[in-house]
Amino acid sequence: MSPWRRLRESRFWPMLWKEFIQMRRDRLTLGMMTVLPAVQLLLFGYAIQTDVRHLPTVVLDESRSVESRRLTQTLENTDVFTVVGEVPTAEALRSAIESGRANAALVIPPDYETRIARGVPARAQLVVDAADPQSSAAALSGAQLAAQARGVEITSERLGGVPIEPPIDLAVRPWYNPAQRSAVFIVPGVIGVLLTITMTLITSTAVVRERERGTLEQLIVTPIDKPSLMLGKLVPFMLVGYVQMAVVMGLGSLIFDIPIVGSLWLLTLLTAAFIFASLGVGLLISTVARTQAQAMQLSFFFMLPNILLSGYIFPRAAMPEPAQWIGLLLPLTFFLRILRGILLKGIGMAHLWQDSLVLVAFAVVLLAISVRRFTKTIE
Repeated sequence: MSPWRRLRESRFWPMLWKEFIQMRRDRLTLGMMTVLPAVQLLLFGYAIQTDVRHLPTVVLDESRSVESRRLTQTLENTDVFTVVGEVPTAEALRSAIESGRANAALVIPPDYETRIARGVPARAQLVVDAADPQSSAAALSGAQLAAQARGVEITSERLGGVPIEPPIDLAVRPWYNPAQRSAVFIVPGVIGVLLTITMTLITSTAVVRERERGTLEQLIVTPIDKPSLMLGKLVPFMLVGYVQMAVVMGLGSLIFDIPIVGSLWLLTLLTAAFIFASLGVGLLISTVARTQAQAMQLSFFFMLPNILLSGYIFPRAAMPEPAQWIGLLLPLTFFLRILRGILLKGIGMAHLWQDSLVLVAFAVVLLAISVRRFTKTIE
């Protein structure tokens, strides 16, 4: 008998047909294999951009002159900066950058227009939040471009007059990460990513595994009440999350020289809201998935947007506005602001209360929905 005939008459084809039928019946897995890759491709291909544009910028204009307004307009025309308002004092400037309302600030001294009129190089300063090296590098190049462009305009206006070399000296002053080291930006974010993986992936697969093995049903028939059952499942993962955070911060400070400027007690307190929100996501996934493979697939589908759209790697200022709105639906987006704000900037609740309230809201809503669905699935 020829090999082709042997293959046609073998039991391979019934087995293959059976697997396709089984795959068709498992609609959740089939949908994740076909629909989710297309969604992720469109989302990430559209959202992920390395060219930083439209950095929120505030202006401290002490000159209040025509020339200072022209410099501000020239800076905004580079498309690297978007002026979101003016600040009256240096303290207000610092507050705007610390709170995240602005990533850069243009400081124009009182004698700016006077120096130009005298034919002396006019000095201005651009303060940049350099915790994100990509944004800092974009701000540096944008400032140089604006200074050159405005300098050319001033020189052309003064043809036949007093020459100015160079007309404008726009100095860039980086804050929080003067050396613009990538590790300073990335390592604190590793804490949030690890917590997301642990709380979401491991929690969801652990609960589904117990359901598959039948041990969850055995626990239900014991005298243990449902709240105690759920707390017993979730609290160990919470403790693991705190251990992970301590390990990453310790090694990051020791090996990568990551600064720890703010209060660790405040960070520990605010981390609890993020952990509970992530546990709620993991528990919610466990109520949808029927197998560990499905739980892993759904968890990875949730984690990829967290890594790519939250600002962990790519600056959110470089993303299109719809992608930024999607990022606001992810708890990690707000936790990264808290992490980097406390560790790198040393700020407190005065600037973090809004992000903290959002994380608490995430935790309450996600846990409430997850507990309700989990209770129904075990009844």
